[in-house]
Order: sequence, then structure tokens, then C-alpha cells
Amino acid sequence: MTLKVCTSLLLLFLVNSVWTRTVRQVYDEMDPEHWSHYSFECPQECFCPPSFPNALYCDNKGLKEIPAIPARIWYLYLQNNLIETVTEKPFVNATHLRWINLNKNKITNSGIESGVLSKLKRLLYLFLEDNELEEVPAPLPVSLEQLRLARNKISRIPEGVFSNLENLTMLDLHQNSLLDSALQSDTFQGLNNLMQLNIAKNSLKKMPLSIPANTLQLFLDNNSIEVIPENYFSTIPKVTFLRLNYNKLSDDGIPPNGFNVSSILDLQLSHNQLTKIPPINAQLEHLHLDHNRIKSVNGTQICPVSIALAEDYGLYGNTPRLRYLRLDGNEIQPPIPLDIMTCFRLLQAVVI
Repeated sequence: MTLKVCTSLLLLFLVNSVWTRTVRQVYDEMDPEHWSHYSFECPQECFCPPSFPNALYCDNKGLKEIPAIPARIWYLYLQNNLIETVTEKPFVNATHLRWINLNKNKITNSGIESGVLSKLKRLLYLFLEDNELEEVPAPLPVSLEQLRLARNKISRIPEGVFSNLENLTMLDLHQNSLLDSALQSDTFQGLNNLMQLNIAKNSLKKMPLSIPANTLQLFLDNNSIEVIPENYFSTIPKVTFLRLNYNKLSDDGIPPNGFNVSSILDLQLSHNQLTKIPPINAQLEHLHLDHNRIKSVNGTQICPVSIALAEDYGLYGNTPRLRYLRLDGNEIQPPIPLDIMTCFRLLQAVVI
């Protein structure tokens, strides 16, 4: 049965907090009066909108190389081309670049000239998704806030590649070829302000080591993870969104209080091998357990507080905060047990 879902404002706030700057915020930092100091040249292959003079659109042009970038440009769009190399020459005058989109090209590690990226001293956003990279490019600019490397062939992360990236808040490595051996205890060292880490759709069998302590969102879907180590989340005390869908987690692979973590608000364990609901914390708001092997639900067992005290807790604002529970794709038959509703009095939607 399904009840109407109302998304939590707190969850929306936390999701949006990862985006450290919007394009408009960065755009507004440059006073239009300063644009007159730059000539309005525009590469023949590209489009330069008069209303957005610090942007250069060279996407979907069949380009095989990067054209010379004018000095006024902050936002550079080069996605959906046939570019194989990233060399220093086109960027000689482009000292104000904040944003580069090179998604969906044919860039390899050998095609990136040594040091070309690190010389872009003001770069905040670097998009290199859907290319042919086999390792994380290095060195990278210390100013970087977002690095997107999804859907490449990355199997190696060079030692120390992230060590100076204290400003990085988002790192996206999903759908690559990372094995457990690629993630060493010091791999993410230096990422002191990282908030979102996406390593979904790789070839991991273990939970990655030494996740940065400030991480809020950890995405590990579509791997082959079987075990959650004891006290694993004690080293990432701020983790709020945890996705472990499409792994190989069983009841034996989860310690008794493995997910009983007060910081976690959204826990996704869909498409695993669980036969029972693991213990959860009273602060959890969204729980996804669909497509496991769960046969029954006992509210008394899964309630993070005593059922007998649930109503009294509600009077004092301490009731369990679960609002969304997904259990479809298991072997559970409706109706929903009454003790589930008694415990989780804020529950707004149940899918069974």
C-alpha cells in the first residue's frame, strides 16, 4: 500500500548543500564594467552569446582539438566533440576560467599535457565524464571544488593526487573500473572539505578505506560489497545519505548496530540479500529495503525505541522520525503490522 509522500525540507537542504556555488553566483562575481577591458573575439567554431560574454559554447561541433580560448572566458563548454588532447596552448590567455566541460570526448591520460590542468589557478568545476581516462589525471588545480570523472575506464588513482585539493566538495568516480586495491588508506587524504563521494558502479568488494571525515553523501551502489566493518561509520560522523543498493549484503555481513547511526537520514539498501530489517536509528527518515529476501516485518523488533513508550515519546518530540519505508519486491504480504504504525508515528509512505 502507498500513502502520499512529502519530501523532507531538511533532506532537500542537505542535498543542495553539496553545490557550493551556482553558475549565477560565480557569474555575478564579475562586474559587467570589467568586460569592456577584454576584446570580444570569438573562435570561428564556437558561439559567444552577447548576453553572457564570459561564456564560450563549443559543444557539439565535431571538434578534434580545443580552439584558442579568449581571456574574458569563465565558462567553457566543449562537451560532445571528438577532442583527444588537452594541451597548454589554447589556455595561454584563459586565466579566468572557472568551469570547463569536456564530457563525451575521446580524451586519454596520455593526451593531457603535463601540468596543463594545474595551471588553471581559478578553476572550480572540471567535467571529464564519458572519456577514455584510465587513471585520475594529475596534477589538478588546488582551487577545484567539483571533479566529475564518471563513465571512464579509471582503474588507478595516483598516489597523492588529491592531497592538495582542500577545496574539493564533490568527487564523482562512478561507473569506472576501480577495484579494492585502487583505494588505499591514504587515497582520499587531503580532501578535508569533501561532502559528496560517488564510487557507484565499480568493482568493489569491500567498503572503501579512510573516507574523508566531512563526507555527507556516500554512494556505493552497484558494487559487490558483502560486509560492513564494525564501527565503520564512526570515522565519518556526518554521513547523512548512504546508498548501498545493488550489492551483496546479507544479514551476516552487517554488524548488530552497523546502521544504527544518528547522522544517517537516508539509507538505501535495495537489491541486496537481506532477510530481515537491520537495526536503525531513531533519526532515520528514509529507508529503502525493496527487492531483498525479507519475509516478515516485526515492528517491535525494528522500532528504535520501546513500542510501549512510543506514544509517550511522541508527546516530547522524541518519536522515531522515519517518514518513508520501502519494502516492495520482498516476500511480505499486506496489511502493514499495527506496531509499525505505532512506532513510526511520522510515517507518511509505505511501499509494500
